[in-house]
Amino acid sequence: MRMGRGWLWAVGAAGLWTGLRRTWPATSFARKVILVTGASRGLGLVMARRLVREGARLAICARDEGELERARAELAAMGGDVLAVSCDVSDAAQAASFVAQAIDRFGRIDVLINNAGIIQVGPLDSMGLHDFREAMEINYFGVVATTLAAYPHLRGHGRIVNICSIGGAVPIPHLLPYVGSKYAAVGFSEGLTAEAARDGIRVTTILPFVMRTGSHWNARFKGRRDREVAWFAIGASLPVSSVSAERAARRILRAIRNGEPYVTIGVVAKAMRVVHALAPGLVTRAASVVNRLLPQPGGAGADEYAEPGWLHRPAVATGPLTRLGDEAARKNREVPWAPPK
Repeated sequence: MRMGRGWLWAVGAAGLWTGLRRTWPATSFARKVILVTGASRGLGLVMARRLVREGARLAICARDEGELERARAELAAMGGDVLAVSCDVSDAAQAASFVAQAIDRFGRIDVLINNAGIIQVGPLDSMGLHDFREAMEINYFGVVATTLAAYPHLRGHGRIVNICSIGGAVPIPHLLPYVGSKYAAVGFSEGLTAEAARDGIRVTTILPFVMRTGSHWNARFKGRRDREVAWFAIGASLPVSSVSAERAARRILRAIRNGEPYVTIGVVAKAMRVVHALAPGLVTRAASVVNRLLPQPGGAGADEYAEPGWLHRPAVATGPLTRLGDEAARKNREVPWAPPK
């Protein structure tokens, strides 16, 4: 059987890519200056802890000054050289100030990890234009703003890592503002990968599946909030439907070391991407079926603002179904009612 030219090109490109990757030296994080946005809790904090253990010098940012200071104190107690800056990455001036303060403190930047983000959960009927704008401002323009500020300091040696989401490649019901903003972030990151290579900057696009960080309690909910919290919290806690934060952090740092351009984390996420690439219509129809199983519209309307999940925790989202998620939330400073263990 003859192999088509398209397949030959694909096989050849794959072989060339494998060879190039093997020639790239893995990066050590010791003494490297690494900026992590959204690092006061959740995945950002998990990555920051690992980076401190490996000897990196960190500049971290988040919007909440109290949460940020607690994270800084924890990382400093581990022996980390840490600069903490209160910053809303959706504000370009604040993003630029964060980068400038890191340069003033450390004299250079080696890696930028764009991790800050928000997620709103609820049916389309409950989402107003302000929800979509907020998601875009933080999840997309926040990535763009910090990247543009850091880019001149990364030329010739640096790396940029954009923590996106499987929601940036596959449609997920009841997360429409989030999905739209993450699709935009993935497009920016892939385009940046192509353009930044000429300047000696390697860019990594990360598409993780649902991560067991405990961040679901700080996700923002609309519609029938208690029902939305229930399905989302359970899904973000069970081992089959979520990936542990530690595993995700290890994989992300390995991708940075190896200069990998595109990483999908989680078997389910990888399967979803492949199926969507081969049959996008099928995936969209499957998502519409899932949507019918999720809570019906009602409750908080489009004009109301989304509220954090911990304010609307129902009885069903307690006990064994969310035990792992609660443990992660305490460990990763995602809950206001208990200190991390």
